[in-house]
Amino acid sequence: MADDKDFQKRVQRIGGLVHDLETIADPASRAAAKELVQLLIDLQGAGFERVLDIIYKSAGAAEQLIDELAEDSLVGSLLVLHGIHPDDLQTRVQKKLKQIDSRLHKMGAQAALVSAAEGNVRVHVTVQGHVCGSTAKNVRSTLEEAIYEAAPDLNSLVVEGMEEPSASGFVGIEQLTTPSGPASAPPVHTSVLNNGMD
Repeated sequence: MADDKDFQKRVQRIGGLVHDLETIADPASRAAAKELVQLLIDLQGAGFERVLDIIYKSAGAAEQLIDELAEDSLVGSLLVLHGIHPDDLQTRVQKKLKQIDSRLHKMGAQAALVSAAEGNVRVHVTVQGHVCGSTAKNVRSTLEEAIYEAAPDLNSLVVEGMEEPSASGFVGIEQLTTPSGPASAPPVHTSVLNNGMD
């Protein structure tokens, strides 16, 4: 979907700019720039929270509407960003695994959530029979992309049964918002900021 790709490009650019804040030589300017970003994120988060409160208090299918908003890849990422997503990390990953189950099955694979403690997600993949290298890559890619979309706030992802190192380029929220983050911001799949910037 073109809108999702455009969103991902913008998120990647934001991630790069957030990282660049650390290179500002003047400490006062660096602090002011980071404070500005934080205030904008806080304001946006408060607005989203108010929207959800209004929807929830309205008559009709409020809970269904909130669930639909949370399942949208763009809106759901923003809700995670601001800590107001209705589902916790484990629930989001489980829902996403259920959603992609038929796609994985067509590739001869099944995936099950092992754990999602403290932002560290562990998934086990079972492959039926012999799967060629390109299919295994597709399985891993499909799985990683889906989980990163559902859980941009995860700290790590381990895929058991397919131990090759990930080439996804995913950068977690914490890595981009701390000074010890990567030297350059590689591509990411979804939301990359959080409302806990230093």
